[in-house]
Amino acid sequence: METLTSLLGAINGVVWGPIMLVLLLGVGIYLQIGLKLMPIRKLGVGFKLMWQGRAPKPSQAEADQASSDKADKDGEISPFDALMTALSATIGTGNIAGVATAIALGGPGAVFWMWITALVGMATKFAEAVLAVRYRETDSTGYHVGGPMFYIKNGLGKKWLWLGGLFSFFGAIAAFGIGNTVQSNSVADAMDSTFGVPHWLTGVIIMVLAGAVILGGIKRIAKVAGKLVPIMGIAYVIAGLLVLIVNASQIGEAFGLIFYYAFNPMAAAGGFAGAAVMAAIRFGVARGIFSNEAGLGSAPIAHAAAQTKNPVRQGLIAMLGTFIDTIIVCTITALVILTSTVWIDGEAGASLTALSFDAALPGFGNQIVAVALAVFAFTTILGWSFYGEKCCQFLFGTRSIMLYRVLFVLAIPLGAIAQLGFIWLMADTFNAMMAIPNLIALALLSPVVFKLTRDYFAGKDVLPGEALDHDK
Repeated sequence: METLTSLLGAINGVVWGPIMLVLLLGVGIYLQIGLKLMPIRKLGVGFKLMWQGRAPKPSQAEADQASSDKADKDGEISPFDALMTALSATIGTGNIAGVATAIALGGPGAVFWMWITALVGMATKFAEAVLAVRYRETDSTGYHVGGPMFYIKNGLGKKWLWLGGLFSFFGAIAAFGIGNTVQSNSVADAMDSTFGVPHWLTGVIIMVLAGAVILGGIKRIAKVAGKLVPIMGIAYVIAGLLVLIVNASQIGEAFGLIFYYAFNPMAAAGGFAGAAVMAAIRFGVARGIFSNEAGLGSAPIAHAAAQTKNPVRQGLIAMLGTFIDTIIVCTITALVILTSTVWIDGEAGASLTALSFDAALPGFGNQIVAVALAVFAFTTILGWSFYGEKCCQFLFGTRSIMLYRVLFVLAIPLGAIAQLGFIWLMADTFNAMMAIPNLIALALLSPVVFKLTRDYFAGKDVLPGEALDHDK
């Protein structure tokens, strides 16, 4: 284990070095500029489309021929459920444990860099979804499949097929980290410290519940996500706002810490070891990406299954995932932590968030975090199981899907009893390795995104999302 940890640590230091920061922020900034800040300017339009997309409207052809079942050929889930499925995978331990880890290792300034990552990440997430719908395929079972591996294959051509295979390989493995073992490990830790539930028992319970959903495929996952994600997200935000009401006098100081230490090193204080500006940037960007997944290429796999023919409309909905996850949910967590003094004592991870909630709401603050963490992690496991199986399907065909699902479910209790440090390191490393092929593809296919977006807002008839009827 020590040898493997050392090896992963060495790889992590390379893939999360300056090159990755330049790629993530550079591609996001490039896309924002190329889109003329459209993802930020059209945020309201995105929310409107999201609300309308709760149930896909029938096309004129469907109105004329209701018996043609055309909607089923355009996608498997509604645009709203596609976003909820993507959010189910992003709103997870990154919003609770990830934010706390960023502050513990990078100081308050890390929060600022999480925000920056989110703002540029909105353009990245928009572009990912546009390309996912534009270049998706229908597989041999009639289901729509898409994501980076398919817009690399169908957008860049066969000479780039190896890059799509590389993404799929990293994605299939990363799913066991960021979307499986990290989640069950964090929940098991919280349940043990809060309610005294053994790690192994928590792992078994999550395995049984998640297995019942995962084995049913994308439609069952989307149905559960469409109900759980809005409820859990709103409930967590309300709980956080209650804490901020209690700590209202400290909110101004918290924002001051965030902005000041984003550009200035923070000296050691209490149990806090101190942090350089580079640490604030590194952990802010790393935990921001871990939380909202902009640039990883994971979310477009879900958006490719949306019942839509217009890639830009789905892109406008998809970019909300980054805004909701980081600008809203992660900010609530960060302010709860920084308006308390617990973070100076050297705590980290989910326990830091739990202690911060409990400081303002003594007696039940930590229970709120434990329950929220359990629900967040559960839905994250559901979403990432779908991402992983599609990566596996790209590599080995549709016959591999059920085997992948079974292995994914069986890995859940193993993650619950593993060492947290190693799990975080593995997830961090494969996050970056997923992002590299995806960011290269986004940069090369950006002219397609820009053209489709210009045509859409110019009122032109843009229906480039017809599926390519062949299977990998």
